[in-house]
Amino acid sequence: MGRSKEIEKTLWSIALPGFAQFLNSKYFKGFVFITLEVLINVQARLNQAIMYSFHGDIQKAIEVTDYGWLMIYPCLYLFAIYDAYRDAGGGDSFLFLPFVISAYMGTIGVIFSPYILGPIWLPILFLVLGAAIGIGIRNFIRNYLTNT
Repeated sequence: MGRSKEIEKTLWSIALPGFAQFLNSKYFKGFVFITLEVLINVQARLNQAIMYSFHGDIQKAIEVTDYGWLMIYPCLYLFAIYDAYRDAGGGDSFLFLPFVISAYMGTIGVIFSPYILGPIWLPILFLVLGAAIGIGIRNFIRNYLTNT
């Protein structure tokens, strides 16, 4: 039952950072995350970039994006998901690793996205790569600690 609750909160946070905090009765945090999500989304023109990217017009997505604002987004997004999962009771002492590394890699993806795949696809690919690296490092550390 508990695992299902953690997954539900994580999926709501993926849909919109802050929703899961409301479900976890963390109303102030939820309000802050939703406010920051909307602010950064509007300032970076992220929804427009998503629309152009999904339509295959990568150049237009690059032109419309404010990269100064978009740089903040991966860290906010991943932290909100991590916070929702943790508040729902999930995780262990190394839970943060996949989220932190994924946020870093997503930000690196944003930096290079004007040159390769645009402001949506490259950050997503880097974010997934970061999650895989983070999970690998987390598993390595957990296995090392249990074997010593």
